[in-house]
Amino acid sequence: MSNMENEKEKEPRNYNRRYANEYGFGRSLWYKIFLYTVAVPFFCIFYDYKISGQENLPKENKNAKYIFTGNHVSIFDPFLIPFATKRLMAWMAKKELFNPAEKFSKLIISLGAFAVDRTKPEIATFKTVRDIFTTKWALGVFPQGGTRPYGKLDEIKRGFAVIAKNAKADIVPVAIADFSGYPKLFPFKRQKVSLHICKPISYTLPADEIAYRWCEEISRMANYENCYPKPETVTEEIPIEV
Repeated sequence: MSNMENEKEKEPRNYNRRYANEYGFGRSLWYKIFLYTVAVPFFCIFYDYKISGQENLPKENKNAKYIFTGNHVSIFDPFLIPFATKRLMAWMAKKELFNPAEKFSKLIISLGAFAVDRTKPEIATFKTVRDIFTTKWALGVFPQGGTRPYGKLDEIKRGFAVIAKNAKADIVPVAIADFSGYPKLFPFKRQKVSLHICKPISYTLPADEIAYRWCEEISRMANYENCYPKPETVTEEIPIEV
């Protein structure tokens, strides 16, 4: 075998493309086990949490597509939102997190996340989203990209609205509010966090308006400053059956 073939075999997989069969029974079971035996007990012990707006959750519908989108305040957010919504969620994550040298790369991969290049859109991203929506999983996106200081919505990546329109998937904003920090063991202190599930935003709206409405909802429920510019024309709210 040539040296080139050996090097090709050693190259790590690029997780920007994942397939529907990767979100089957086995991974769904593992996701639920991790969520309810690790994440949920952790939040119950270390956080004084509040969840509201669950009446806004779309009803379970095998033909419906939803993208759950939240502001990003901590490394716990990818677990807080599924905890609040009780949904299987495949998260878009920056490609650097899938490097084998990263501490939690194996866990991230095992829980169904897929890699995105923040600098340019990839066809693989749209194909992966399409495959995910053929399963029982929802899509999770943080429009801010990485974690940002609490209290201000800026540097919003509008790509989540483009993906929503391409996939014909409505967006469910989830506001993470009152986050008081990471747990403290000595002295032990329960930190605070609140989650509010907002009404879905229709994918039929223009991309700029989707991004603006998302920022408005998050700002209103999380007491953020909205830095996203208001579009010149904003259509009347389109009712969505949930």
